[in-house]
Amino acid sequence: MSFSIAGKTAIVTGAANGVGLAIARHFDGRGANVVFADMDEARLQKELGDRVNEDDSNVRLFAGDLREKLTIANLLSATIEAFDGVDILVNASRQMLASDPLNPDDDAVETLLQQNLITSLRLTQLVAKRMIKQTADASRTEGLAGSIINLSSIAARRTHPELLGYSVSSAALDQMTRSMAVALAPHRIRVNAVAFGSVMSASLKDSLKADDGCREDIISHTPLARIASAGEVAEAAQFLASDGSGFMTGQIITVDGGRSLVDTVNAPVH
Repeated sequence: MSFSIAGKTAIVTGAANGVGLAIARHFDGRGANVVFADMDEARLQKELGDRVNEDDSNVRLFAGDLREKLTIANLLSATIEAFDGVDILVNASRQMLASDPLNPDDDAVETLLQQNLITSLRLTQLVAKRMIKQTADASRTEGLAGSIINLSSIAARRTHPELLGYSVSSAALDQMTRSMAVALAPHRIRVNAVAFGSVMSASLKDSLKADDGCREDIISHTPLARIASAGEVAEAAQFLASDGSGFMTGQIITVDGGRSLVDTVNAPVH
């Protein structure tokens, strides 16, 4: 099977920066039609420039708060209007907050469940319905109807009390991935996730500048002894989006340089 995604249409959320941006750029470079979706319209405009105004462009930007149901519906409508359908969804909009596990007034768990789980679930449900409709309209009886990819974290399997909300929301996203994979399998829609550790994003670069020991701490807990590039996560996402992974669903691919294979208590998850 081919790893090509050329000609397919993808929605990538969280596409204004970090791993989401890397995936959207990577898909664009591999010939896919890509809708870059994020709340930060100014950053999207900066990243895409004049390409979004070109009639034959294979990229579009969509700005809005995807925690709102109407915004999600508008995103799908804009994608269909631009490219007539959708084949790939990458739920890359995610947030990390510190949380106090002993403070009942700390709302980090609720906030991160909304951002990292519920938003992805609602968009998955809506896009999946469209994918099902597309196959019905085309009277297709063979092949894949679509691929949905969630971005998760190794925090789902690690113990960090200060990251309670992030860990819980990541674990919930992993279980949502498995559940939706089973629910959508009869419709030939695959649902998988990429769980990653340290990736050299803008936020991690800031952390490394602020803490001289942060880089050494990460590397010492990573068997491959380095920090991943965002492009390496994008490569994994392409594999899951392509027909090359056509018999994979409900899987959580780990891209962490082996960190989840070693000690799991209080190691960094930056």
